[in-house]
Amino acid sequence: MVTTPPLEEVHQIASLQRPRPISIVTVLECNRNPAMDPGPLSEIYKDLGDKGAEETICRALEDLAIRLNRLHDTRAISGFDEMTRQSNRLAAVAQGIGLTEVATAARHVATCARQKDGIALDATMFRLDRGFDLAISQVWDFRDF
Repeated sequence: MVTTPPLEEVHQIASLQRPRPISIVTVLECNRNPAMDPGPLSEIYKDLGDKGAEETICRALEDLAIRLNRLHDTRAISGFDEMTRQSNRLAAVAQGIGLTEVATAARHVATCARQKDGIALDATMFRLDRGFDLAISQVWDFRDF
């Protein structure tokens, strides 16, 4: 005659056999400067002079910041199609002032949005945020040369 253990004992045995989740978290840091093409900035400074170039670059950076905020707002409502449009526009503005890393990340955001891949989209958005933050200081460092 086969006896079955009480249900409580079965649950205890089953919980012992499950693998325990790993609790180690690795934080990755990006310590490099984003890629930048100084050509467009040089042209802007050459064509408009210092004052005009700074105004133009300020407007472009402000436009990028606004578009980046719109991307985050659009992401909150899962508007993948609108994210594709917004990130492509952001890429064009970034490329226009030589922020190649920002433009590339924005195009990758557009690709993730087109594919409706939320996880990749979130990771790529963070990459775009980091690239934009670093690029701002790079742009202003450029004018010191």
